[in-house]
Amino acid sequence: MVMRSLVSSFQTGRPCLCRGFSRTPFASAGLGEKGGHFDLADRMFHSVREAWLSASKHNMADVKELIPEFFYLPEFLLNSNNFDLGAKQNGTKLGDVILPPWAKGDPREFIRVHREALECDYVSAHLHEWIDLIFGYKQQGPPAVEAVNVFHHLFYEGQVDIYNINDPLKETATIGFINNFGQIPKQLFKKPHPPKRVRSKVNGDLAAVPPNSNNDKIFFHHLDNLRPSLAPVKELKEPVGQIVCTDKGILAVEQNKVLVPPTWSKTFAWGYADLSCRLANYESDKALVVYECLSEWGQILCAICPNPKLVITGGTSTAICVWETGSSKEKAKSLTLKQALLGHTDAITCLTASSSYRIVVSGSRDRTCIIWDLNKLSFVTQLRGHRAPVSALCINELTGDIVSCAGTYIHMWSINGSPISSANTFTGRSQQILCCCVSEMNEWDTQNVVVTGHSDGVVRFWRMEFLQVPETPAPKPTEPDVPDCCADEKIEGGESHNGDDDSSESEGEEPAAPRNPSTGGGSGSQPGSAVHRPRGPSSRAGASWSMDSGSDDSRRWSDTLSIDEKDGFVFVNYSEGQTKAPHPQPAHPGQGCLPQPLHPPAAEPRTYNQLKAGYRWERQLVFRSKLTMHTAFDRKDNAHPAEITSLSISKDHSKILVGDGRGRVFSWSVSDQPGRSAADHWVKDEVVDSCSGCTVRFSLTERRHHCRNCGQLFCQRCSRFQSEIKRLKISSPVRVCQNCYYNLQHERSVDDGCKN
Repeated sequence: MVMRSLVSSFQTGRPCLCRGFSRTPFASAGLGEKGGHFDLADRMFHSVREAWLSASKHNMADVKELIPEFFYLPEFLLNSNNFDLGAKQNGTKLGDVILPPWAKGDPREFIRVHREALECDYVSAHLHEWIDLIFGYKQQGPPAVEAVNVFHHLFYEGQVDIYNINDPLKETATIGFINNFGQIPKQLFKKPHPPKRVRSKVNGDLAAVPPNSNNDKIFFHHLDNLRPSLAPVKELKEPVGQIVCTDKGILAVEQNKVLVPPTWSKTFAWGYADLSCRLANYESDKALVVYECLSEWGQILCAICPNPKLVITGGTSTAICVWETGSSKEKAKSLTLKQALLGHTDAITCLTASSSYRIVVSGSRDRTCIIWDLNKLSFVTQLRGHRAPVSALCINELTGDIVSCAGTYIHMWSINGSPISSANTFTGRSQQILCCCVSEMNEWDTQNVVVTGHSDGVVRFWRMEFLQVPETPAPKPTEPDVPDCCADEKIEGGESHNGDDDSSESEGEEPAAPRNPSTGGGSGSQPGSAVHRPRGPSSRAGASWSMDSGSDDSRRWSDTLSIDEKDGFVFVNYSEGQTKAPHPQPAHPGQGCLPQPLHPPAAEPRTYNQLKAGYRWERQLVFRSKLTMHTAFDRKDNAHPAEITSLSISKDHSKILVGDGRGRVFSWSVSDQPGRSAADHWVKDEVVDSCSGCTVRFSLTERRHHCRNCGQLFCQRCSRFQSEIKRLKISSPVRVCQNCYYNLQHERSVDDGCKN
């Protein structure tokens, strides 16, 4: 007998692992199914391990499947509302579902691994076998018997006519039987279903495009190999406020405007002296409609357009106003206030909306965010804990996760408002976060990043990682709130450093991780750590990380990086193949490729899954890379850098678009030649007009040359030297200045001496 199918649980709405219904958000359904009370504790879904062993080994009559929630909804594994679910006969009190060790105690990781396994090519190649069992020719008849795919006769369609049962007792028993155990779906296919064509096949074996390959142009898979466009793809007269990637091209508007979907041919603008707003044509910037009804709500500071019929504004009045445009041409010339959302106590500084989850998130100077229901236009929950006024917001359209930025801090929240992680990006100079975005390709991909744009002209990438931290860390020192300017903020867990020189290009080299503390080389004493941990700064001491899977050479040169070169962050690396999920295995013969609880194989144990005694897993945002240009504005000779004001990612995730305070939009993409870029030497620079070495003025005959190492501008004579730069993974000689040339040669001689 096989487990009831995954799709049949969609139709009946009842999973075999019905204990999930006793948790949020299925408590009402669970109570209704059991006559107004929870089931007996010993019969409820309490442990993934126990359920797996029961279905696969101990009880052959125990048939289970994985309901759809196992692949997208971590909340169903938690008893968030603290319901009294009782205790088992052995005295075990029921609460949250006990997860396997590889889930690191995190329901989100448990769901992610299951989703990764479900989306893999192995499952795709065997999906037709499951379809044959559930909807196909193996559902009934002799093929079903051969496949051990036979259920009770009442479960099959058309086998019982409830309305013609005369005995009330028998009718009630039959209905209850079907309600508790479900029904077999309608048979759709009489012949074997053809297999799904996967991405490619080589010699009959599955062959997918591996991440980080030359054919893979997804930007967050190649953070160490991104190059900017030769010239800005867009240039505006004011700081860039919004960038939209469409099939026809790249659109950008200033900070007092927002593009109107879905055609993006119109803009909604605010910030005029008379407090009016205007609907204008994007191409000509000609005003089509002037709205004066918004002036009574004070000065507008931000606005969004979730759809062409709604405009949401926020400003000094502390109210979020939802305006609706008319459907007819006459009514379209006016805005009607649909709802004023009240909840903040200070000015609204930023807004964002999700069309997938139908929510709006607002940020305010009162250092809070509020999630609003876009359908009901009502309050959902408040996000507290920001140390400065909220400056930027974004929502992941795939997962619903919310990213909020305040001062130098990044905060990540679930769609229900639960905190996931936070990090401090402070490196020793004023660098407030002004904008942010997230990659939204394959939510199970652990390489997805959070991107932040800073006032120091640097774009930084962050990834969610699991680190081991002590169970009982030292108490967290008291820390004063960050002032609005955030200029004098200190790094938590260590003193700040002066990061004078950032790299002139992407520094995503992902160096080898710090040594394991158990060997006496812990990284906890390194200053400049910018990852914020709620349990205190001492949690870094003793963290255990696996080594990078890169070459010995990459480990060698990356280990020599100073804290300053790493921008003050501790790098953590996992091998790219470590997080690959094992293939699902059926519990009984004839079960095809039904999804099962995943357990890693006993062979080849993963070191990153081995939790040390006295430690626990903690999900943290870890710095991964940064983007700076030679004009990036992060040089000693540039005291006033152009801040990053807007970020956007193309739909295919092949490009990341960066808008700055000078109205320029640059496009960064994966370079075809790692280590070399066409934009390395000839980049327009409006700041420096003379050589940094001999101070000769640049002219038509004296061209500008960038040092590939320090990024400063030199004349032809001062930049005539060439050298390899291992720090930037540049193995061919490139142009550098004289000072950098001597330093690089010295480093090379030291490395050669160590080898010998």
